[in-house]
Amino acid sequence: MTVEDKYQRLKEILGNMENIAIAYSGGVDSTFLLKVAIDVLGKNHVVAVTADSETYPSSELIEAKTYANNIGATHYVVQTSELAIPGYQDNDKNRCYFCKSGLFDELIPLISEKGFENLTLGVIADDMSDYRPGIQAAKDYGVRGPLAEADLYKDEIRQLSKQLDLPTWDKPSFACLSSRIAYGEKITKSKLTKVEKSEAYIKQYGIRQVRVRTHETIARIEVEPQDMAIVLSHHEEITRKLKSFGYTYVTLDLKGYKSGSMNQAIAENVNS
Repeated sequence: MTVEDKYQRLKEILGNMENIAIAYSGGVDSTFLLKVAIDVLGKNHVVAVTADSETYPSSELIEAKTYANNIGATHYVVQTSELAIPGYQDNDKNRCYFCKSGLFDELIPLISEKGFENLTLGVIADDMSDYRPGIQAAKDYGVRGPLAEADLYKDEIRQLSKQLDLPTWDKPSFACLSSRIAYGEKITKSKLTKVEKSEAYIKQYGIRQVRVRTHETIARIEVEPQDMAIVLSHHEEITRKLKSFGYTYVTLDLKGYKSGSMNQAIAENVNS
């Protein structure tokens, strides 16, 4: 199927829903889904809901509000706490299942109260080949992923987003702050804050895509290969600043940025 074929398929999927609520992060995928849903169903039949929690940076919330407003969407922000979900802080391989289950427990009653029946996620075709226990949680709760159903991949969504003049078409990929902390290491508010501050600081050097993976007291910085020279040229300042945030050692991963890189250890254990 061509990209245009998939785009039309997405419209058909959405058109078969009378109304739709979108778990909205303000990222590339959920913003595209929000825009197309409104185009197909109309503003009165679409709502965006954002969960504001410890794992969601304030800068992302500001952008989500801006994008939703520019699209003309009804947008609700709900205060949640992943750290309060039983099992979440233990950070085992099922962390994302606990997270999404807790999210759905919050959102489904809310959207039902507002008269919406279909809760959806911005899950995409790329996610189907990665370790994503949150997808299983979505299946268990009957939450749909129209983008994945239309077999749309990230590059295709960026292409279509650009055609629709969405400012998110080239926005760097984002995942919750907990994804920076190695599995098995307890998640705490202070660690999440440390990660958020560290990534925000590194971005000040003009680096758009960065992850500060946390392994106890070690910060493992992931950036795209072309940005490694920037990190190295400012290694003293970056090391000093990240140590002030609480890290003992600061390293640069020579393999570069990779989405979901913390899942590699799990995949290796499954395949071994």
